[in-house]
Amino acid sequence: MAEELTYKDEAAAGYDRGFAHVTNHFLPFLLRAAHIAPGMRVLDIATGTGLFAEAALSVVGPTGHITAADISSAMVERARTRLRHAKNASIAVEDGQALSFLDGSFDAVVCSLGLMFFPDPRCGLAEFHRVLRPGGRAAVSVATVPERSYNFRINHAIARYVPTLAEATARVFSLGDETKLRSLFEAAGFRDVEIATENHRFVLPSFDAYFEPFEQGAGSAGQEFVSLPEPARRAVREEVRRDLGDTGGPIEVEVEFRFGSGRR
Repeated sequence: MAEELTYKDEAAAGYDRGFAHVTNHFLPFLLRAAHIAPGMRVLDIATGTGLFAEAALSVVGPTGHITAADISSAMVERARTRLRHAKNASIAVEDGQALSFLDGSFDAVVCSLGLMFFPDPRCGLAEFHRVLRPGGRAAVSVATVPERSYNFRINHAIARYVPTLAEATARVFSLGDETKLRSLFEAAGFRDVEIATENHRFVLPSFDAYFEPFEQGAGSAGQEFVSLPEPARRAVREEVRRDLGDTGGPIEVEVEFRFGSGRR
């Protein structure tokens, strides 16, 4: 998979601090899209720090099982720490386009904000389809458009100094179109494809509350930010502050996710 997804330890460590509140808000919609229920065996691919896997454990209960997998070993270690007390969870390093699991291994497969980074998303969905039991469901969440993204502004500003980040930033929104997402599911063999869109406006007490995690190296954008020379960091901060319309009080950031799901 793409190099920019192979999170360094520092980026993985700061991920939750910067973005967990955004991910957690949208997790119930992904659980619903995948039809997660008690007793299910669920694969959470591109698990990141294990936020979805943790939420799903409370739904599948003691008779179910969650497999949390990610291509980034640093993220897998964070997920392992989060899920260390769960007896019915397993954690593994996996490539979502070449899963090691047998056909029909899972009742549901989920991918939270990961599919758009796959070199070949259709190949990934075909793998999801393969490892599902007949009648099982796969569900993914993707970002829609830059104007409704939590961290597009900082990625865009950093990309002025790190041109290689521009392509990765563009890929974040590559599956945001509803028609494209539906066609990918159908091309991978899924039936009863459903697409839903959810939007939320996050209110933070100040610009500093928003920007601080990036300044501390949270996520891949934060790691790029802290590697910049001081003048560039100041310029990025000012550009993001201006784009958010900071007046010294609370700021609002609108975020929108698209959810796609289908049945094998």
